[in-house]
Amino acid sequence: MIEYYDVSGCYILRPWSFFIWQQIHRWLDGKIQELGVQNAYFPCFVSQEALRAEEEHVEGFAPEVAWVTKSGTSELTKPIAIRPTSETIMYPSFAKWIRSHRDLPLQLNQWTNVVRWEFKQPTPFLRTREFLWQEGHTAHSTEEEAAHLVRSALDLYSCVYTDLLALPVIKGVKSLEEKFAGSVYTETLEAFIPATGRGIQAATSHYLGQNFAKMFGIRFEDDSGQKQLVHQTCWGFTTRCIGIMIMVHGDDRGLVLPPRVAPTQVVLIPIPGKEHAGIEARCRELASALKDRGIRAEVDARQTYTPGWKFNWWEMKGVPLRVEVGPKDMAQGTCRLARRFDGLKKDVDQAQLSSCIPAELDQIHEAMLEKATRHRDDGIATVTRWDEVMPMLNQRKLILAPWCESAESEAEIRSRTKEEAPKPGLSSDAAETATILTGAMKSLCIPLMQPLMPPGTKCFVTGEPAKRWALFGRSY
Repeated sequence: MIEYYDVSGCYILRPWSFFIWQQIHRWLDGKIQELGVQNAYFPCFVSQEALRAEEEHVEGFAPEVAWVTKSGTSELTKPIAIRPTSETIMYPSFAKWIRSHRDLPLQLNQWTNVVRWEFKQPTPFLRTREFLWQEGHTAHSTEEEAAHLVRSALDLYSCVYTDLLALPVIKGVKSLEEKFAGSVYTETLEAFIPATGRGIQAATSHYLGQNFAKMFGIRFEDDSGQKQLVHQTCWGFTTRCIGIMIMVHGDDRGLVLPPRVAPTQVVLIPIPGKEHAGIEARCRELASALKDRGIRAEVDARQTYTPGWKFNWWEMKGVPLRVEVGPKDMAQGTCRLARRFDGLKKDVDQAQLSSCIPAELDQIHEAMLEKATRHRDDGIATVTRWDEVMPMLNQRKLILAPWCESAESEAEIRSRTKEEAPKPGLSSDAAETATILTGAMKSLCIPLMQPLMPPGTKCFVTGEPAKRWALFGRSY
């Protein structure tokens, strides 16, 4: 999937992983354009003046901004930043291009790379200093129109996870402390990693209001001739999705790839035998028939490896289906079908293989999504009192609790969970120490789908009247 690079925090995406990103790119790009959003490209450099134009926004990225200070052996007169995000790069142009209500909505998207010089532990796909993403930026005449696009973008991101990656996500709104710097509010998708009991932000969509319009002077003349500030949105989806897919679906034998993004969906392995010298040729015929049906199929006819070695190799790479053809199969006109996801095996007539494989791949996708959803739901504990939090948190669960949504309580949640967490190394049980989760709990989102809250419900941490149910957990 990746190769380590000699610059810390940067990784090479090998073809196996980059193909997955391309599949997502193709699907999502088409859906974005159906929203009336056009693709463009802006430079990766941003001037120091532009970054300083919106201090609240830049403050959130300041520690991670990478600066170019030299050209060859000469010092630059003014440092130039490499984009951590593109608001300050794009919005001066928005101010030039927008004059009248007839220029709205202005809806642009770009597929690009971003540099954020992370100081936390770099992790492939999840937290890297350079990553690939799509970022949409739009300007509208009304708040209602902008809010509609914020939700539309979030819905598209949700479909990528469920329809392509077989992953369940929770739609929600970030707390005021966790929202995107400079935005009015942030809508988010949150995923759950059962193996670690941690939540992870999967994608975000932001309503910027008129904050950036004020800073960059993005105004339009309405149909009555009055000057108005535009309402803006921005939203992004990154290669982090590949890391989430790996952690949720993978097992001790390697990757388990969802069929719709797998570079190879079906691998055919000839089992050599003296009686049927035409086994390899038959595998190639079957692969050709599958390709004609739009299935990504490959024949592994390497002579230097045994069939057993090949089974393990393709299982490690996560290929959804393996087709075995041996002498007995040739005699009977059948082949053995093996699923990577659950190990299920069955015999299929060779003549029916190309017609049954598409349905088989769809069944695998649905089964993977169902399993991941079940594990996600099992990993959320509903609590109403603080004394219930740490026992559930230490069982690798997320916490759904009634919350007053105050900034003070959010800070208290972080500090108390950090203080009350088990300390590694204090237990005499080595196995227990190895499984201890560390780190503070924080708010992940306020789910859009709210459970019923009985009248008089109190906040689980302050005892004040609760406003909504919120999802908390340790996170990446």
